[in-house]
Amino acid sequence: MQIEELTRLLLTKNLEDPSVLEQTNFSNPKRILPDANVIKIGGQSFIDRGRKAVFPLIEEIKENLPHHKMIIGTGAGTRARHAYSVGVDQGMPTGVLGLLGTFVSIQNAKMIHYLLADHGIPYIEPGGFSQLPLYLAERNAAIFFGMPPYTYWQRSPEVGVIPPYRTDTGCYLISEVYATKSMIYVKDENGLYTNDPKKDKNAKFIPEITAEELIERDLQDVVVERAVIEMMQNAKNGRKIQIINGMVKGNLTRALNGEHVGTIITA
Repeated sequence: MQIEELTRLLLTKNLEDPSVLEQTNFSNPKRILPDANVIKIGGQSFIDRGRKAVFPLIEEIKENLPHHKMIIGTGAGTRARHAYSVGVDQGMPTGVLGLLGTFVSIQNAKMIHYLLADHGIPYIEPGGFSQLPLYLAERNAAIFFGMPPYTYWQRSPEVGVIPPYRTDTGCYLISEVYATKSMIYVKDENGLYTNDPKKDKNAKFIPEITAEELIERDLQDVVVERAVIEMMQNAKNGRKIQIINGMVKGNLTRALNGEHVGTIITA
């Protein structure tokens, strides 16, 4: 379609019109950072474990700085759950709870930033993402907080008031928008199981699955936020995510090198 015709449609028709939306689907979006990798470090599942878990991962990140570009996001973890508990008890709406969770994610991001400060790795917030390509070109990495900056604008969930879009989702959206090479979730488990392996010794490991199959299986426990799986179905770029056990040294390096370690979920 010629740009003149597309402009005419956009100016004269409703932007919700399916026929108009279909005409904007004629080309692939530009891949902005195709050589970068988004790495999400879990809050409760990793950072909350403290030095024993975090320090070896920091060293592995440093070892990979010469070889890989990394956009590192952080989860919120147990402290956010405490904040949610108090907020819910006092009748706070979803948007306010999202704001509380954001501040905890920021705390974790700054801790990871300080641990990597001797390598000049910057911490950035949403307003500074325009500088991200420069940071990656200069230092090969940057740190951000994983919570999407919806704050008061969080969509209300179907049930309850806990924000449905949290740190797994925020990191995934960065990968989708920038069309990065990979989206890697660092957890304390080997990947996806049929149930929580910490509670069910008979839970079976799932090395690979599609988003559609995962939704159909309707597992009681899923290792990443369900919002991520739902978003993958309409993704233009983020067609694959990988969940690895960061407690096993070398897993992050293997994932960055493109190896099938942990669980891979595809769209």
